[in-house]
Amino acid sequence: MNLFITLAFLFYVGSIIGWIIELFFRKYFSSSNPNHKWINPGFLRGPYLPLYGFVLCILYFLSKINLNFIPNLTIQHFVLFGIMAIVITFVEYIAGIIFIKGMKVKLWDYSKLKGNIQGIICPQFTFFWFLLSVFYYIFIEPYINDAVSWLSKNLSFTFLVGFYYGIFTIDLFYSIHILSKIKKFADEHKIVIKYEALKNSIRNRNEEIKDRINFFFFLKSEKTPLTENLKKYIEKEREKLKDMLE
Repeated sequence: MNLFITLAFLFYVGSIIGWIIELFFRKYFSSSNPNHKWINPGFLRGPYLPLYGFVLCILYFLSKINLNFIPNLTIQHFVLFGIMAIVITFVEYIAGIIFIKGMKVKLWDYSKLKGNIQGIICPQFTFFWFLLSVFYYIFIEPYINDAVSWLSKNLSFTFLVGFYYGIFTIDLFYSIHILSKIKKFADEHKIVIKYEALKNSIRNRNEEIKDRINFFFFLKSEKTPLTENLKKYIEKEREKLKDMLE
């Protein structure tokens, strides 16, 4: 089957599965979500995380590496999973740097974790990628291989994949437009915006607005402008920094 179609399909599947994984992780396990609310884990509006799309493509192709020159099968697998984890960590670092340097936005922040590099990657999450590689190789790869084989015999399904990319492209342009506004604000204030902290700030702000009832006892539907939300975010970050220094 055409390599482009294979990559497009894997990216499509990985982005959606990754979004679902992060959705449940952030609801039940994330320390940044103490109230265990459902939170969109991505910077895009829709149910997809591009990083995981790249991850699935990486896992699929790296799993084909021939390590038969290593005599022990267990060591072969250990080396393979190590290579997968390192490559994914590298991709994670590149993605993080692109957003920080290009958009002045830090999409995730590992600054509080030991051994982190610029808050973008850390040993703990490299280990997580190692475990994910093991899980993929043992439980998911057979189904992915079957899915790719099925797709090669049912190319009409690529219409649905194409439809996904149409929505994804519109979403991407919209989100980049929002990020460009955030970048402009960040450039003016010479800072890097922590995206998760900003989302939490906006979420809390919106909840405050919803809690206010107008004279007719209806919930207000007003939306706080992005610039005001960014200003509130900076105030909270400065308060946190002040508390740390005291």
